[in-house]
Amino acid sequence: MHELSIAEEIYRVSRAAVADHGSGRLERVTVAVGELSAIEPDLLSFAWQALTESGPDAGSTLEVEWHAARQFCAACKSDKPRSDGSWLRLCPDCGTPLAVTGGMELDVMRVTFEPDGGDGAEKGEHDDG
Repeated sequence: MHELSIAEEIYRVSRAAVADHGSGRLERVTVAVGELSAIEPDLLSFAWQALTESGPDAGSTLEVEWHAARQFCAACKSDKPRSDGSWLRLCPDCGTPLAVTGGMELDVMRVTFEPDGGDGAEKGEHDDG
C-alpha cells in the first residue's frame, strides 16, 4: 500500500506548514488527488488515520478533493463524456484522437491547525490552493 508513504509525505509537508506559523496541532489537511495518480482516496484516508492516531495530531482529518481526468476533442472543441473506468481513444462524434488532460494532481491544498496555547486563539490556516 503506497498510500502510507504518500500519507507520511503529506504529514511531513503539513507539519512544516504549521511550523512556518509557529506551532500547533493539525485539525484538517485538504489534498487534491487526481484520477490518474494511482492513489485510492479511501486507502489514503485510512493511512492518514493510522499515521496520526497515536501522536500529537490524533483526530485530525484528511479531506480529499477528487479531480477527474478529462477527454477533450480539439476538432469538436468539447469534452467527451465517458463511463467510469473507460477511456475513448477517438472522438465518438468525429473520429479525431482525444487528448486526456488533468487527473494527475497530488497537492496539499490547505492545512488547518489549532495554535499551541489553547487559549481560544484563532485557528491557523495555510493555503497553497
